[in-house]
Amino acid sequence: MSIISIFSGTYCNSETIVEKCAAQTGFRLLDDQMMAAEAGRISGLSDRKIKGAFSARTSIFNQFTHEKERSIAYLRLALAGMIGTDNLIIDGATGLLIPDTISHVLRVCIIADMKARLLTAQQQEKVSEKEAAALIRKHDENRAAWVNTLRRVNDPWSPSLYDIIIPSDKIPMEEAIRLISQHAASDVVQMTDRSRQAISDFQLAARAGEALANAGHDVTTAAKNGTVTITINKHVLMLSRLEEELKQIVEKIPGVKAVETRVGENFHQPDIYRKYDFQMPSKILLVDDEREFVQTLSERLIMRDMGSAVAYDGESALSMVDEEEPEVMILDLKMPGIDGIEVLRQVKATRPGIEVIILTGHGSEADRQICMQLGAFAYLHKPVDIDILSKTLKAANEKVQQLKNKA
Repeated sequence: MSIISIFSGTYCNSETIVEKCAAQTGFRLLDDQMMAAEAGRISGLSDRKIKGAFSARTSIFNQFTHEKERSIAYLRLALAGMIGTDNLIIDGATGLLIPDTISHVLRVCIIADMKARLLTAQQQEKVSEKEAAALIRKHDENRAAWVNTLRRVNDPWSPSLYDIIIPSDKIPMEEAIRLISQHAASDVVQMTDRSRQAISDFQLAARAGEALANAGHDVTTAAKNGTVTITINKHVLMLSRLEEELKQIVEKIPGVKAVETRVGENFHQPDIYRKYDFQMPSKILLVDDEREFVQTLSERLIMRDMGSAVAYDGESALSMVDEEEPEVMILDLKMPGIDGIEVLRQVKATRPGIEVIILTGHGSEADRQICMQLGAFAYLHKPVDIDILSKTLKAANEKVQQLKNKA
């Protein structure tokens, strides 16, 4: 009774190998899509946001929202809830979340030489060699970032991570399937009492990680025989106070016998520990072509624990709306190119859940009426009192969160 974890490069024919392995062994197949859906169900986050954890690209708001770290915590919890059963094939990035202490796991990597991958990509996607290379490079960057985040290894295909590496361009498919099935049936990867305990430890650590993520904390967790160890990886001024808060959260979890805290290897680097405050707006997009003004405004909001990013024109703002999914926008009206009213119109047409606060030094009463009719949350004039703006931002964020809770 074992688990097979398969991690592969794109355009290596891994999909067919995995499907035939599942058919031959009778093992239940779980993939990243299923894991993301389960993590989304647990967390209330969208599948799209959960899947963002697999990407090398990190949101510019992440230092305030911890969205990537929270997504990993929920993926780990989803995996922990499913891994208690035997005879599984876990296909994709999620399998790398399984700790090495769980010994009844056969860890498999499927990869091929770049020449073979390029040819496969060209044939499947109907693209040029240059375009195929760009596709593969992007996928490999995502896999490398994921492996580095979890295992601190730069090479996603490193032999240190796997029990078997299958060169899919060099051995016949049936031989690859036979090798995986044969090794999965060996005594080395069968369930033992120690491995069963390791699963319980993993499940407890995952529940602790989820509880801390729900409270806005960005830490890592491990467990052994009921003792949960919390690792703090970013510098915090009042360490003892944070440690006490973390312990109080985890001690309430059923099955926890003791809680320990420690500082990680990155604790003394310049990163500052920032708890995610769910009551404060942390995804604010500031749109204004007056660079000095908007940069100063961003800094003042950050000092008030509000996460913000900056766009200097309407076109960039619309791109960032699609890519970053801000929750509140502060928008100037008079900008070169696409002006503020047109940005407001397009945002409300495509992302009506974003609350837009107009902040302008040149608007008229007619502009104000148009903006409010288009769905602006508020219309303010420059120069604005920072306390009034902060109050308006909090009110807009409250509306956003209320709508999310109703969804």
